[in-house]
Amino acid sequence: MKNYAELESPIGNLYLVSEDDQLIAIVFEDSWKTYKKEHKSIVENLNPVLKLTKKQLIEYFNGKRRQFDIPIRFTGTPFQIKAWKQLIKIPFGKTASYKDQAKAIGSEKAVRAIGSANSVNQIPIIVPCHRVIASNGKLSGYAGGVHIKEYLLEIERK
Repeated sequence: MKNYAELESPIGNLYLVSEDDQLIAIVFEDSWKTYKKEHKSIVENLNPVLKLTKKQLIEYFNGKRRQFDIPIRFTGTPFQIKAWKQLIKIPFGKTASYKDQAKAIGSEKAVRAIGSANSVNQIPIIVPCHRVIASNGKLSGYAGGVHIKEYLLEIERK
């Protein structure tokens, strides 16, 4: 059974989703209605993993947490999962390019595929796709919007 809890955050309401004691998604407010419609059996329930996720995200937004230790489960292709696992290795406060990420997983020419995988990362912030930028140093797409990506990077610069 899928459970969810709402978190008011500086970047808008976030909806945290778990299944079988693992976090499976963090959904931005503007995508929540669609997500909930697609996952009809989801129920509001602040279970232990969602409680832990809320606590750690609040600490992150308050500048008191640099790493997360929440049980997560990825749902995607083997390539996507490999790309997302690499995201977790990007240190707090640092950025990497899409090309850097592609090289790190041994697929140097798969820069566009990395961008595609990052765009469907279901656990943003905790799986920090916001730390991936264009090779020229510019911020590019982000599911929650580039302004949110910029905000998250600013939290980590402080």
